[in-house]
Amino acid sequence: MTALDLSSPVAVVGTGTMGQGIAQVALVAGHPVRLYDAVPDRAREAAAAIGARLDRLVEKGRLTAADRDAARARLRPADDLAELADCALVVEAVLECLDVKQELFRALEEVVSPDCLLATNTSSLSVTAIGGALSHPGRFVGLHFFNPAPLLPLVEVVSGFATDVTSATRAYETARAWGKTPVACADTPGFIVNRIARPFYAEAFAVYEAQAADPATIDAVLRESGGFRMGAFELTDLIGQDVNESVTHSVWQSFFQDVRFTPSLAQRRLVESGRLGRKTGRGWYDHREGAERPEPHTAEKRQPPAYVVAEGDLGPASELLAMIREAGIQVREEDEDNGSRLVLPGGGQLVLTDGQTSVEFRDVVYFDLALDYRKATRIALSASQDTGARTVSEATGLFQALGKDVSLIGDVPGMIVARTVARIIDLAHDAVAKGVATEEDVDTAMRLGVNYPLGPFEWSRRLGRTWACSVLDDLHQRDPSGRYAPSLALYRHSFATEKREGAS
Repeated sequence: MTALDLSSPVAVVGTGTMGQGIAQVALVAGHPVRLYDAVPDRAREAAAAIGARLDRLVEKGRLTAADRDAARARLRPADDLAELADCALVVEAVLECLDVKQELFRALEEVVSPDCLLATNTSSLSVTAIGGALSHPGRFVGLHFFNPAPLLPLVEVVSGFATDVTSATRAYETARAWGKTPVACADTPGFIVNRIARPFYAEAFAVYEAQAADPATIDAVLRESGGFRMGAFELTDLIGQDVNESVTHSVWQSFFQDVRFTPSLAQRRLVESGRLGRKTGRGWYDHREGAERPEPHTAEKRQPPAYVVAEGDLGPASELLAMIREAGIQVREEDEDNGSRLVLPGGGQLVLTDGQTSVEFRDVVYFDLALDYRKATRIALSASQDTGARTVSEATGLFQALGKDVSLIGDVPGMIVARTVARIIDLAHDAVAKGVATEEDVDTAMRLGVNYPLGPFEWSRRLGRTWACSVLDDLHQRDPSGRYAPSLALYRHSFATEKREGAS
């Protein structure tokens, strides 16, 4: 099944920001486009807005004047659903309300031809439930664009329980013909991106609720150590706290209140107070004119240790050994079968976070995971009230000697980056094992949909296939609520790897 022919008209119902964006994508690709909105004159206003955006594309050299004029000629507002009768594809982008969407598609089914493809851009509702109102749900599919649709490449092509393979394939190929990067997805709460991305927000909020670090510090660590484009607090302020919480709540409810998707009470209080982020001027941060942006916690300058003793290879942080030597600090290596650590001159230990806490051990400082320890500009350290001041000072000075800013946070298991990445990897394995999507499509979706520096399976391969399961096992022992219990899929993946390695 191939993409729709460019001569085939495409309709977009609902002319808000997303609807206009989808219409612009189809229009620039070369289709005749119909715009419909239930509110009188709104379709004409949307057509004018799209025309203005085409003008800006010409000004920026991204579209020729001739192509703009041709596109404008293909764009037509519709006053009645009956004017969509000749369309080969209708994409809905109306209110996120099941009854509203079902009523719309029942009406469309009375108008369009039997072979017209019907699609919803829903981000939070069940594609199966929406299509369940149709007499012929086999032609119904989810086409989830990301905002702004003309700029972001990802489209989740979602097959409902009754969606025909031919319909899903045609939608997939059409999205690709429009210059998008489609990924195929089964109808599951949150689809790929909104399902697997929940820990990025949830773990940052959990660290904050534990009073281990403030939003500015957590965001800085996620960006400067984890390699994420934005931190969880600044990103939710951009998205809108109400919007982000609504998606989290929808996924949680759709999974029958699975503890892995539990919403944040701190975010709930923020929404209740009306601090929704940039659009209201205040959220986690103060966005009002003249407001100062809070700085992340950054430790004062400390003297580096003269040497460290390396016991083991530090696993995912092994690059640090070469960096320490390059900084002029002596590394004395000792074979050690019981874990990996750096022993500091004062006798304290510096250990890559593993899901345990500093208070459980004598004089231990944990350091957080980094996407790339050479490129990272900030490293988080955690210690308990019992950790020696000299150990904290030596650990701080060591990372500062490597050119890193150091943020000291509270003694939380898994710290910030590690617990976040471990949970993302786990949800990804769980989704693939349940047939939601392929590993390749999951990685593509997370990189393109939310700008993650690596896809979950890319992270897993880099860190070692048993790393996430080990971290989550330790976290689960300290929080047995089930939130951190590794999925059966991750257990199987980790155990099979260990068994093969043990037999070799």
